[in-house]
Amino acid sequence: MYKCSLERMTDKIKTFSKYGDAGHGGITRYSLSPEAIMARKEFEKRMKAIGAIIEVDDVANMYATLPGSDPTAKRIVMGSHCDSVKNGGNYDGILGVMSAMEVLETVYAEKIPHKHPLTAMIWTNEEGSLYPPAMMCSGIVCYDYLPEDIRGKFKYEDMLASKSILDSSKTFGMALDASGYKGDKKYRLSRDKYLYMFETHIEQGPILEDNNKEIGVVDCVLGMFNYRIKFYGQTTHAGTFPMPKRKDAFFAASKALCYLHEEIDKLGYPELVYTTGEVVCHPDVHTCVPDFFEFSFDSRHEKPEVLDKVLKIVKSLEDKNWCGCTCKVEKAWNRDTVYWDKKLVSYVKEAAEEAGVSHQYIHSGAGHDAQFCAYVIPTTMIFVQSKDGLSHCEPEYSKPEHCTDGATVMLNAVLKADKEST
Repeated sequence: MYKCSLERMTDKIKTFSKYGDAGHGGITRYSLSPEAIMARKEFEKRMKAIGAIIEVDDVANMYATLPGSDPTAKRIVMGSHCDSVKNGGNYDGILGVMSAMEVLETVYAEKIPHKHPLTAMIWTNEEGSLYPPAMMCSGIVCYDYLPEDIRGKFKYEDMLASKSILDSSKTFGMALDASGYKGDKKYRLSRDKYLYMFETHIEQGPILEDNNKEIGVVDCVLGMFNYRIKFYGQTTHAGTFPMPKRKDAFFAASKALCYLHEEIDKLGYPELVYTTGEVVCHPDVHTCVPDFFEFSFDSRHEKPEVLDKVLKIVKSLEDKNWCGCTCKVEKAWNRDTVYWDKKLVSYVKEAAEEAGVSHQYIHSGAGHDAQFCAYVIPTTMIFVQSKDGLSHCEPEYSKPEHCTDGATVMLNAVLKADKEST
């Protein structure tokens, strides 16, 4: 049983938190921004210092590889992303990169024998915060293997044309050209060169902390759907039109949202989650009754039959009268539950047991690059406890000890995977 270094991990956390420091304890580090370039250079510097070979593919995904004893063996890759949301935290995404680095640094420092080349990786633009969509470059690399209804959203040409949310005159392709990290397509992760994928990530929820567990042995990424619920009413003057005659789309939407909560809660599935996170109101003027209101509706659960029950309730909105307004329910997108490779999951569990690290099985409710990678090669994830369950915000925090234990578990799980074919 090998152990990673708390001292090295703490130093990496401290160092990477400087790149994009937003001044309030967190970071804003958009993909391919100057701040993200600094993080990449730090990754490159540290990996070169241990003799890793650096490769960059055509969409700036970075690969740092320590050769194994068998030059013909496929690589085992570990990694995540280094970009963040606006005013995000110091752990989401980058912990997976730092953990992969720590695994390679431990292998180098301890002279741990291994047959397969071991690769630490940075995926480009996982968040999609500046250039939508999220998981952009894993979608590009894994394109040929993705389900058809997902694949169409990640066409290479469309992704290069993605416009900056801050400046529509700039595109992802332009940022890629200017970054200095546009490499060669031949370096992309692929089935012929890679054997397994591991990703360590903060949990982004409170389950591990609530159960006093350090590590989550992740078994799947939950299936989900996203719909747009639209209400059509009539705009009138706020001061002159009588209440009984109004067709207020905002009011209608509020009634419908309360109805959804009441009816879905009656289903009685404690692991089911659903969210309204985005709204559109027209004309969005304080002296006008809204004639249009739209809200997003996101629901997630492991079992498709549960999501089907939720969707039936959502679609039933169209058949009801909402304060004189009409309702339209439109699908935005959906995804099936993605299960991690059972063998790799077992390696993670065994490694946690042998390291004496408290752990439990857990689902991922959020999407990750590993989710797309799982369509290409066997993949799994490891979660590290998040304080108060917070993520994508500046108070996001995971103890350095837990982060180090997560890397230790990944290291020993990877060594089990390496040994299986030796």
